Amino acid sequence: MPEVLFLIALFATGVVAGVVGSVVSLASLISYPALLALGMSPLAANVTNTASLAFTGIGSVLRSRGELRGLGAVTLRLVPMSAIGGGLGAATVLLASERSFELIVPVLVAGASLAIVIQPRLQAHEWFRPRGLTPASMLGVLAVAVYTGYFGAAGGVLLMVALGWVLQVSVVRRNAVKNALAAVANGVAAVAVLIFGPVEVSAVPPLALGFLVGGLIGPSVSRRLGDDRLRWSILACGLLVAAVLAWRTYR
Repeated sequence: MPEVLFLIALFATGVVAGVVGSVVSLASLISYPALLALGMSPLAANVTNTASLAFTGIGSVLRSRGELRGLGAVTLRLVPMSAIGGGLGAATVLLASERSFELIVPVLVAGASLAIVIQPRLQAHEWFRPRGLTPASMLGVLAVAVYTGYFGAAGGVLLMVALGWVLQVSVVRRNAVKNALAAVANGVAAVAVLIFGPVEVSAVPPLALGFLVGGLIGPSVSRRLGDDRLRWSILACGLLVAAVLAWRTYR
C-alpha cells in the first residue's frame, strides 16, 4: 500500500475507533483488527494501538467537562488506581511471550463483544448498585485498569460496570468519568510500550490524531444516539473478527 494511503487508512481507523470507544467503549475492537489487516504482528498491533489510544480519552474529556462538573474529587481519588493498573497491564503484555498473547486475543475479542451486550443487565443487578468509594470498588477499578493496559478492548465497558459500584449518576456522566480514567490507564501504558515495546512509531501520529478527532466527536454522538442497535451491530462484527482471528491462530 502506498504510504499516503497507509496514513489515511490509519487516520480513518482512529476516527471510527475513537467514536466507538467514546460511545460504547470498544475502540480496540475496531483499531486492533485494522492494524492486523495493515500488516502488523499481533503484539506490534496491540502496543501500537495502546500508544495511540490515550488520545481518545483526551478528546472525550475535553468535550465532557460539563458532565464531569462536581465529580472531580471522586475521579481524582480513582486516578492512582487507573495509573497503577495501566502500568501493570503494560508490564504483563511486554514480559509475556508474543505467542501467548496471540493465543489469548481471539478469546479477549469475543469476550469484549459479548460484554457490550451483557453490561446493561449487569448494571441492573442489585449486586452492582452504588456503594461509594469502598476498598472493593477501588480494587474493581484497579483490576479493569490492568486489563486495559494489557489489551483494552471492552476495558471501558468493564470500567462502566465498576463505576456502577461507585457513582449514583446518569449513564452519560458515568461515561465521562470512565473516559477520564481510561485516558489515565492508557496514558501510563502508552509510555511503557513506547519505551519498551515493538511500537510501529510511524503509525502512532496518524492513528493518535484519528483517535483524538473521534474522541472529540464521540460525546456528541453519545448524547444523541440510542445505542441498542449499535451494541448488537458491534457484537456481530466482534464475533466475526474473533472467529477470523481464531481460525488464523489455532488452525
